[in-house]
Amino acid sequence: MQAAPTPPPVIDVDGLEVRYGEVMAVKGVSFSVGHGELVTLLGPSGCGKTTTLRAIAGLEKPSGGSIALGGTPVYSAPLRRNVPTEKRGVSMVFQSYAIWPHMSVFENVAYGLRVRRLPKAEIAREVARALALVQMQAYADRPATRLSGGQQQRVAVARAIAFSPDVVLFDEPLSNLDAKLRAEMRVELRELQRQLSFSAVYVTHDQEEALAISDRVIVMNGGRIEQIGTPQDIYDRPCSRFVADFVGSANLVAGQVRPGPVTDGTVLFVTASGLELRVTATAPPTGTENTAALRASYINLAPINLATGNAPAGARNVAQGRIQRRLFHGDFNEYVVAWPPGQLIVRRPPTEVLAEGEAVAIWFDPGHCVLLGDPPHP
Repeated sequence: MQAAPTPPPVIDVDGLEVRYGEVMAVKGVSFSVGHGELVTLLGPSGCGKTTTLRAIAGLEKPSGGSIALGGTPVYSAPLRRNVPTEKRGVSMVFQSYAIWPHMSVFENVAYGLRVRRLPKAEIAREVARALALVQMQAYADRPATRLSGGQQQRVAVARAIAFSPDVVLFDEPLSNLDAKLRAEMRVELRELQRQLSFSAVYVTHDQEEALAISDRVIVMNGGRIEQIGTPQDIYDRPCSRFVADFVGSANLVAGQVRPGPVTDGTVLFVTASGLELRVTATAPPTGTENTAALRASYINLAPINLATGNAPAGARNVAQGRIQRRLFHGDFNEYVVAWPPGQLIVRRPPTEVLAEGEAVAIWFDPGHCVLLGDPPHP
């Protein structure tokens, strides 16, 4: 029996380029989004993530490459095709929410349905459904000018999902909210996306937000993609110094790989201070790698007796250091530790309290220390 053909990606971006005069804002970006998948474009300001999102929506005209939605090209440089925004069938939630102040909540959500000339009864039904999904049904008649920031954000999302699109694009939708509401709303958005099973591309510069809500994360820098992977992959196995430094808190340790076989996926890495470490190699070393990334939350500390040490039996990558600073962050203590390669940032649970000036044993698993190179760029 012949296997059923694999359905095309809901979103397929291939070799996308966007140019502003002499400036290339997006440089050959390629990725796809499957059915019901939420993919986040993560990176600093000016890296090309919002420009890529706007090109998918049809709000920016690319200068090269192609974009297909549901297997149908909506932009193609070779085919000279550029489908207008209103015919692409995607919804977008903007950073500014773009709520019309002269309309009520109901009228804001109904607007897109009226543009599609749906019957009045169907509009009323779909608006009620969308408002119920974002817990705003009690505010249907309220003027938009009397909404809080969080309520405006919910209305913007309701408007985006009212006509049941296959694709919803989010352009930093939570950046204008306070920290507590932002954390609550990202959980609500993720649950809503899973409940309705639409495909989504989500743009943010907030790495915590990206790791929390995404099926996959695309890290961008300078108009290019640095790495694509699951949140866990991006965090545990960064492929470059940029990714390690931008996503999460990482210590970048300088040194050199000592020639020899890769054993259990690890290699011997000698720091500039002479300290020998076993580190993970995600690819066979080329000999040019000179940095290892060590996540602050994966490092163990314990008080020591300077004569005997205090790392547990079988611990690997053991060293000694001294606490220089302790910073209390509520959910964790952050320690600045002096150790042979220099300065080390360590995050430990708030129950583990060490005094400034205290001598400590340091140890960590080789799986949490990753050898870094930089991905080749054309």
